[in-house]
Amino acid sequence: MIKVLSASATDVGLRRINNEDASLTLPELGLFALSDGMGGAAAGEIASKYFIDTVSEVFINQNQASVSEESLCTLVQDAFRLSNQRIINHAIEHPHDQGMGCTGELLIFHVDRYLIGHVGDSRIYLFREGKLRQITKDHSLVQLQVDQGIITSEEARMHPMKNIILRALGSNPALSLDIIKGTVQINDMFLLCSDGLSDMVADAEIQYTLASTQTVEYKVQSLVNAANSAGGKDNITVILCLVESV
Repeated sequence: MIKVLSASATDVGLRRINNEDASLTLPELGLFALSDGMGGAAAGEIASKYFIDTVSEVFINQNQASVSEESLCTLVQDAFRLSNQRIINHAIEHPHDQGMGCTGELLIFHVDRYLIGHVGDSRIYLFREGKLRQITKDHSLVQLQVDQGIITSEEARMHPMKNIILRALGSNPALSLDIIKGTVQINDMFLLCSDGLSDMVADAEIQYTLASTQTVEYKVQSLVNAANSAGGKDNITVILCLVESV
């Protein structure tokens, strides 16, 4: 059984009047999720809430220790599939919310393993042995251009179309989902964040903050403060999970 110490924070930022991010932290279940909504009016808030509520509904009565990794993978897929359909159905029933959608990040720990479900351009990082690594890959236009060698990673950070995403919950009934698996080590730190952090704060600064000897709560608030200090152009949501024992 993995013991995880976690902390989270969300902030509207300096340019927005409402917060379309949503998150879920259930350390007793080894379950963490994050979503960044998009759409007119309050539609983004509704979409991200659909995802978080559905994840909770799918996993809340599950005993992770008694199920296989394959079964957990199926549950992850179910959570994304069901929330995707609920968002689509909502947009059909409420035409003024057409175009609504959200990103989805789900991290679950099982025995000595982690399992991730990922759609969109919110991110999950792993900080291990002093090094920060982005585990997920952005489903965005600029990331596609980076992969094709059209632009560099540095150019992608300031690209005017960096917020155009190619996959999102609510955009396509045939949702394409990334499933990522790996082995957990003691002292691993997993960072889930919306692009309100990753667009404003460089990976090097994130790594520096996580490498400090401060508490997880302090590190989370430091990252939120750094994003606002850099301009706070979007909502900022951060979840940090420290693996204390495996």
